Amino acid sequence: MMFLSPDSQALFLLGATGTLPIDRLHHWWTLLSASYLHGSMLHILFNMVALRQISHLIIAEYGTYRMVAIYTLSGVVGFLISYVARVPVTIGASAAVCGLIGAALYFGKSRGGHYGQTIYRQVGSWALGIFLIGIMVPGINNWAHGGGMAAGALLAMLFGYHERRREQSLHRFMGGLCLIVTACTLIWSVITALLFRL
Repeated sequence: MMFLSPDSQALFLLGATGTLPIDRLHHWWTLLSASYLHGSMLHILFNMVALRQISHLIIAEYGTYRMVAIYTLSGVVGFLISYVARVPVTIGASAAVCGLIGAALYFGKSRGGHYGQTIYRQVGSWALGIFLIGIMVPGINNWAHGGGMAAGALLAMLFGYHERRREQSLHRFMGGLCLIVTACTLIWSVITALLFRL
């Protein structure tokens, strides 16, 4: 279960988020970097399987740029909410993935009809499963999951989807900006970790 798991110090140095890195070190950038760190091979496997399943739907209905913006911002908001809830240290892509689930739930409910209701029921069962697992398995950050899901639904409502609003230059700008800021944040996390080691 812990195959190729990084140690907690490495995760902390590379951008784990929560009250410890933010309050003690003022590393607010970890609200973004934590989405790209995982505690084990099983952890990353679960998140990548979920991302693969939901991302195709979101790209088809919202477009790539809106998907990137929803994914990135939902992860940040999910971790911000878990910070407010005083979670000491947390990592993983699940807050961002839950943002895509929230966007799919909004799409299904908003679109309606047979297709929309099918999406809403199927993705709703995933959301329910995530929360049930979060209650039963210790160490899962339900605050980040719930915050990411709520943020994804809100962002989806603000951005719109293809049938209501075509992808616009603002969406392309937001998606591109999210990619640039993410790349800079990940580079910064490696630099700060190396400087600490020196």
